[in-house]
Amino acid sequence: MDFNMKKLASDAGIFFTRAVQFTEEKFGQAEKTELDANFENLLARADSTKNWTEKILRQTEVLLQPNPSARVEEFLYEKLDRKVPSRVTNGELLAQYMAEAASELGPTTPYGKTLTRVAEAEKHLGAAERDFIHTASINFLTPLRNFLEGDWKTISKERRLLQNRRLDLDACKARLKKAKAAEAKATCEGDTVPDFQETRPRNYILSASASALWNDEVDKAEQELRVAQTEFDRQAEVTRLLLEGISSTHVNHLRCLHEFVESQTTYYAQCYRHMLDLQKQLGSSQGAIFPGTFVGTTEPASPPLSSTSPTTTVATMPVGPSVAGLAPAGEAALCLEEVAPPASGTRKARVLYDYEAADSSELALLADELITVYSLPGMDPDWLIGERGNKKGKVPVTYLELLS
Repeated sequence: MDFNMKKLASDAGIFFTRAVQFTEEKFGQAEKTELDANFENLLARADSTKNWTEKILRQTEVLLQPNPSARVEEFLYEKLDRKVPSRVTNGELLAQYMAEAASELGPTTPYGKTLTRVAEAEKHLGAAERDFIHTASINFLTPLRNFLEGDWKTISKERRLLQNRRLDLDACKARLKKAKAAEAKATCEGDTVPDFQETRPRNYILSASASALWNDEVDKAEQELRVAQTEFDRQAEVTRLLLEGISSTHVNHLRCLHEFVESQTTYYAQCYRHMLDLQKQLGSSQGAIFPGTFVGTTEPASPPLSSTSPTTTVATMPVGPSVAGLAPAGEAALCLEEVAPPASGTRKARVLYDYEAADSSELALLADELITVYSLPGMDPDWLIGERGNKKGKVPVTYLELLS
């Protein structure tokens, strides 16, 4: 108990000395040991790394989980070392609602069939989102969080210790300065007494004792200063090595950033592929769901396409993407080999995205290429006839930019 009280009193004394030194430095009443410029640059670089890592981490968490309540719940589970419960993504929840709606409203109706197809696509999108969140959390968020909760805490601890060592060093310097000043004063007071006096006055004896006392104080202060300087230099070197390790942290975070970009690219590629498949399914089913329904204005009929189909006519291309024209119900599908482009109404179109033909009646497209397009009566308004050289086939309007 006595030992603990002594240690407590010693710690309190050290704390008080540091507090006094820190306060005097703030008021400009005490000198402060300055670190070299390179060390200060390392400190500033480390602080900047920590601040931006925190911001990137927080915003990435918002990107992966926009719901703040869910983020708080996941944080609590992690702090309690418990497994985070599996969550249904928004896409999967939407797919569930659409599937239930299709089942109740009629799965064989056009609306029910479309709901089922969209629900399947949303389910795939939700699964892709789940994989992306999992991959990004492991490859990107975890290394950033490990740096803040591991390496940065170690750096902060050593920096606080270095600050204490610096305060101790400056306090020792101040004590040595005061001891030397007191010694000089005591020596000067003793020298004022004449040497020829046999009986020396009392003040000379006191001055001589004070001088000897301050000599001891100076020696003690110099010894404490040497110890404090050694401890400060050792701690400064340890802290410097940790701060120089920030460069390795940047390299590690760079690798994690590349992995994050790769996972995000994979996620968006999967979403694009699923939506293309859905678009093809919905585009090919438009004619069956809405047979003979077209929007636009009709143009006067052109000469017959062939002798075998004298009633088949062609329509001039409208200005907008919609195709004009009406077709009699039950008309047979046109044979592309027998279809000739109209004398007027053809347009140039630039392809926006790659398109893979679903069957022989469609024309495969490559992004940024130019093709000739035109419409025929009875065609689905979401499709046009496209020509590239001697190749011909149906192309989706949504993949084209019609040029004037």
